[in-house]
Amino acid sequence: MKMRLLTGWQARFHLVCLLMLLSALAAGAWPGNAHAQAQVSPLPTEPVAVEPLQAPAAAAPAAAEVAAPAFDHGDVAWMLTSTLLVLLMVVPGLALFYGGLVRSKNVLSVLSQILVVFSLVLLLWVAYGYSAVFSAGNPFFGSFTEFAFLKGFTPDSVGNTPIKGLPDYLFVAFQSTFAGITTALIVGAFAERIKFRAVLLFSALWFTLSYIPMAHIVWGGGYLGEMGAIDFAGGTVVHINAGVAGLVGAWFLGKRLGYGQTALKPHNVPFTYIGAMLLWVGWFGFNAGSAAAADTVASLAFLNTVLATAAAVLGWTLVEAITKGKPSALGAASGAVAGLVGITPACGTVGPLGAIVIGLVAGVVCVWGVTGLKRLLKVDDTADVFGVHGVGGIVGAILTGVFSAQSLGGTKADLDIGHQVWVQVVSVGLTVVWSAVVTAAILLLVKVVVGLRVTEEAERTGLDVTSHGESAYEA
Repeated sequence: MKMRLLTGWQARFHLVCLLMLLSALAAGAWPGNAHAQAQVSPLPTEPVAVEPLQAPAAAAPAAAEVAAPAFDHGDVAWMLTSTLLVLLMVVPGLALFYGGLVRSKNVLSVLSQILVVFSLVLLLWVAYGYSAVFSAGNPFFGSFTEFAFLKGFTPDSVGNTPIKGLPDYLFVAFQSTFAGITTALIVGAFAERIKFRAVLLFSALWFTLSYIPMAHIVWGGGYLGEMGAIDFAGGTVVHINAGVAGLVGAWFLGKRLGYGQTALKPHNVPFTYIGAMLLWVGWFGFNAGSAAAADTVASLAFLNTVLATAAAVLGWTLVEAITKGKPSALGAASGAVAGLVGITPACGTVGPLGAIVIGLVAGVVCVWGVTGLKRLLKVDDTADVFGVHGVGGIVGAILTGVFSAQSLGGTKADLDIGHQVWVQVVSVGLTVVWSAVVTAAILLLVKVVVGLRVTEEAERTGLDVTSHGESAYEA
């Protein structure tokens, strides 16, 4: 009896314990389930919860661009304008300037040569020119393949060029116009007698072997740049380089038929005058744009471009009035170009008074360059490319070493004028030798491949008809 009772009691005790355990488990399980739901219940609405987090993440790049732009939009606007201004210098500026200087039967040939050469060089610049100038390499050449066809550049890329504050494509576009106008400048020296295909082959080779290395040597981290040569916008790279090439080209092509026997007068001085004034306007993009920003340096270059050009116009006009008795409109226009050329290497580093002196000296010396020196060299430089661009570039490059000193109103503090002038003379000498040797070699090659000069009959008829099948002025 007791045993049965005990057994029953134990059974009932065990049953109570089991019920208590189950109750405890149930009580614990309910909060656990509630907690799990608190964790899991957002899962069905997870896209809703995550979307607000993803939206700011997706907008983060745009917000970052707005909050901390990679470039200054004012600088970009100025550089876009400067690039357009340099384009204006070539077509129609340079084309009209040269077109007016030749005879009427050759005007279209000159216009065509300048436009097509300029266009050719722009494409070559993108293909390999930019890469060979602004990539690492040796003191004379960069890599022809590193940025070939702008490899690695995108519309949004910034900072892959020497100018960190501009979109990469904009810097490439601006520099392309420098390469194009430099090569097109040479055309004027041997106008009226060269084959069209010879011009194109020569231009492609000269751009590759003369412009590219000189630009790299001065601006791309090459020899003269490391030496400390000052060439703000292209006195050596552009003007001396092209001027010497024009001189060598004119010598290789020989004189035009009738040169020195009959007067080979410009057929349209107003064309040349308008072209010169367009060059002056466009040159602000050339010089002030080389600051690569809308800042105080651009302002200095802008003012210097105004003053030096004005001084050169007056200097050329005064010399003509004294030596010829009458100043000419063509002389004044040529003086403007001489002043622009002279101030190009110095515009960002000299003061206003220095710019006036450089412009005045360039205007006076270039009169001798297109008269006395031209006769001394016995060369038929049709548009006086060397007399203006070569001589003016040499004057400007050397005087840059003088007037860049802060003591003479320039921006270079503690500049040793004697040393800097020597560096400038070395840069001039290297440019002259390099351009002369390379140009001669190229012309010899072109002469073998396609020939250089048109036939005597074609020259007498005029290149407009014989080379392009059209005439500028119908009878």
